[in-house]
Amino acid sequence: MTEQLQLDNGLIRISDDVVSKIAGLAALETPGIAAMSGGLSEGWAKRLSGKNVQKGVTVEVGQLEAAIDLRIIVLYETPIHEVCRMLQQNVREAVESMTGLRVVEVNVKVEGVAFKDDEIDDIQFRAK
Repeated sequence: MTEQLQLDNGLIRISDDVVSKIAGLAALETPGIAAMSGGLSEGWAKRLSGKNVQKGVTVEVGQLEAAIDLRIIVLYETPIHEVCRMLQQNVREAVESMTGLRVVEVNVKVEGVAFKDDEIDDIQFRAK
């Protein structure tokens, strides 16, 4: 779906996919985040590369606001609560600064833990 913002000079349309991509890129740039998760409905969570940053991201975009849900895998030995707070802040700032939308919530679901940063291509994790 595409959201329209009515301005004095006309309409601005921002696609949900655009907001998803911005949120996904901001998430992957956050320290302590190993990968986005494809979801547990597919069985084990899958590690996704930067080409598929929209995987693990769900957005709801209104006229002036957006809500974002993220499914992530964190690096082992990182304080999960701190990584998630930083993730929420980074995603909020990226989406708000690039789109002008107000982000009302960024919900984070941690679906796994990556054991070694060096083996990111062959990721191992535990999923609930």
